[in-house]
Amino acid sequence: MEPVSRGDPQSPLRWTCKSTRNIAKEIGRRTIAISHEKVAQLLRQLNYSLQGNRKTKEGADHPDRDAQFRYINESVAKAMQKGTPVVSVDTKKKELVGEYENKGRQWRKSKSPRLVNGHDFATPDLPRAYPYGIYDLRQNRGFVNVGTDHDTGAFAVASIRGWWRYEGKKMYPRADRLLITADGGGSNGYRLRLWKIKLQNMANETGLSIKVCHFPPGTSKWNKVEHRLFSFISSNWRGEPLSDYETVVRLIAHTTTSKGLAVTCRLDRRKYPSGIKVSDEEIKSVNIVPCEFHGEWNYTIKPNVK
Repeated sequence: MEPVSRGDPQSPLRWTCKSTRNIAKEIGRRTIAISHEKVAQLLRQLNYSLQGNRKTKEGADHPDRDAQFRYINESVAKAMQKGTPVVSVDTKKKELVGEYENKGRQWRKSKSPRLVNGHDFATPDLPRAYPYGIYDLRQNRGFVNVGTDHDTGAFAVASIRGWWRYEGKKMYPRADRLLITADGGGSNGYRLRLWKIKLQNMANETGLSIKVCHFPPGTSKWNKVEHRLFSFISSNWRGEPLSDYETVVRLIAHTTTSKGLAVTCRLDRRKYPSGIKVSDEEIKSVNIVPCEFHGEWNYTIKPNVK
C-alpha cells in the first residue's frame, strides 16, 4: 500500500490514490478475484483508514532555525528590560466580505441556521478584507488595520505607523527605539525592498530606530501575533458571516480573553497598488545597519540625518 516501501515507487499504480473498487479490480487482474468490501475489511485489519491531509509542513528547516529563535528571544528580552516597545506583526488570512460561509458554529435557536450564499467562488471583483495585526507584547494589546485593497509592503508599514500614532507613542512617550518581530515572507518579508523603504520613511517621521527580527523560513506559526491575537479573532467570529467591512471591524474590536487582551481595530480604505518596483538607487537611501548574526534577518533602520 505504501509506494515508498512496498514495490516500485515509480510504478504508475499509486495504491493510496485508488478506491477499494479499483484496488479489487487490480488485484483481480493480477492474482485472484476479490470484492471491494473484502478489500476494505483487509485494509482495516492492516490498520489503514481513510484520512485527509493535515497542515503541518512548512518546508525544510533552516540550519540556523533554532539559533535565530534564540536570537529573537534574547533581543525581545533585552528590549523589554529597557522599556523599548516590542510588537509582533503579520497579515491575517484574507477574508471574503459578504454573505458567505464562515467556518465554525455558534449558538442559535434550534433548526434556525444563518443562511448564506451557496457558492463563494473568489472572483477578482469580490470585496476582501486584509487584517494586518500589531500585537504589543508588553501591554497585551492588539491593533488591527483592516485593508480593502492589496496586502503590500506599503500597507504593512502604514498599519504599523497607524499603531504608533494612535497607541504606541502614548504608551511609550520616551521611546526612541522600536523592535518588530515579523515573518520572513509576505508583505513584511526580509527580501521586500518596499517594506524597507517604507520603514525608512517611518523612522524619519517618528525619529525611531526600528530594529526588525524576522522568523526563519517555514516558522510563521511561531510568531506571537498568530496565537496571541489572530487565534482569538478567529474564535470570536466563528460561524458569523462577514457580511460587510463594518461587521469585520466590530467583531475584531470585540475580541477579548480572560487574560485581558484588548483589541483596537480600524478600517483602511486607502489604495495600496501592487507591483511597485524599488530601484537600486532608492534602496541605497535606506539607513540600514545589519546585525552580526544573519544581517539579512536582523537589522536596524535608523532615521536619516538631515
